[in-house]
Amino acid sequence: MTTAWSPRILLVEDEPDIAGAIRMNLEAEGSEVTVVGDGERALALAQAGGFDLVVLDVMLPKLDGVTVCRELRRVDPLTPILFLSALGATDDRVRGLAAGGDDYLPKPFDLRELLLRTQALLKRREQAAQPVYGRHQIRLGETTVNLLSGEVAGPGASSVLSGKELEILRYLSEKRGQVVRRVDILDRVWGREEDPTERTIDNFILRLRRVIETDPAQPRFLHTHRGRGYRLSLTPAPAPDDAEREP
Repeated sequence: MTTAWSPRILLVEDEPDIAGAIRMNLEAEGSEVTVVGDGERALALAQAGGFDLVVLDVMLPKLDGVTVCRELRRVDPLTPILFLSALGATDDRVRGLAAGGDDYLPKPFDLRELLLRTQALLKRREQAAQPVYGRHQIRLGETTVNLLSGEVAGPGASSVLSGKELEILRYLSEKRGQVVRRVDILDRVWGREEDPTERTIDNFILRLRRVIETDPAQPRFLHTHRGRGYRLSLTPAPAPDDAEREP
């Protein structure tokens, strides 16, 4: 794989032999792969965030892949989704793409083609995460943030994020679902030419919460993990057990 990062892939496949072969090849390319075998579990994990790609079978126990895709797109318009399916007719492909899928690969398939398609989607995902490509929106409850312009639209109010606020939110959105260390935020947003302290990050997080959270003192989307860093979730969640009290 040409990218220097280690992509996180959610592989949703209920046939163990197929899942094992795909996982082995994706991991050989440098990806971290999580495998699940039913639609309900897949949707819960995908909505929690933190994945760079979802490889999604259509015919699954408990919840079919098209429904998983459609529900995921309600909270996450960004993460690429590659459908795998024995249903290869045109109508089936159209149904999957219309639900929000980015690509559709009928079974049986050549593993080399699968790898090329995943690489193409991951490359687009990595590029889209960079600030110059951030022409996307994220939705946090009733608040929508444009990751290109920094415009924030919420219930009865709108505002525009400052440059650093927007860069921090872009980075956390890229790593959504993962705890991001303060030092990594400093390196990404300020680089090595400036010398802010970690307290600077805390102050910017406070300001972001006042814009995107209904109750900044009890955040549902932008969480603190004591001694570790910050985590952005696109779905509302209670504060973690190790959360710090806001300064």
